[in-house]
Amino acid sequence: MSTYTDRSTTQTDFRPGVYTGDDAFAEGRTSLGSYRTYPEAQAVVDRLSDEGFEVENLRILGHGITSVEQVTGRMTVGRAALAGAGTGAWLGLFVALLLGLFTPVVAWFSLLIAGLLFGALWGALLGAVAQWATRGRRDFRSAQSLLAQSYEVLVTSNRAAQARRLLAGEPSLAS
Repeated sequence: MSTYTDRSTTQTDFRPGVYTGDDAFAEGRTSLGSYRTYPEAQAVVDRLSDEGFEVENLRILGHGITSVEQVTGRMTVGRAALAGAGTGAWLGLFVALLLGLFTPVVAWFSLLIAGLLFGALWGALLGAVAQWATRGRRDFRSAQSLLAQSYEVLVTSNRAAQARRLLAGEPSLAS
């Protein structure tokens, strides 16, 4: 069993051990292992869940968190208006459906079309004005995400032995 104490360098020792880091997220918990990708850590939790382990006792802790913003394209007033029209159309359709509950069947279809068009028009107008108001300070679209250098699966210390047995393929023993 190894003990992790230094997080200033990239983790290369992936053997389970008692986590002794100074953060409150790991207090009273034992490491089941450290993984390079989130899907690997998630697979461990999923496997324990499939075995009937009480997953409320698990935690996935990311180390070396980095914020990544992927620029996906240019944003113009026209594109902002188009995106606003789409959002407004859905909102207008939703409001029209709600109002349609109290409308005679004859006018129902007209109400849906009016809500769709009214919503799209206002959405386009608000989208265009919002983009114009930035005055070119943010003329791009992007998607943000968080990535970690490694992910550690932690378990409450009183459940560590049971979790290790299940991961080793042994039958569960009540602990």
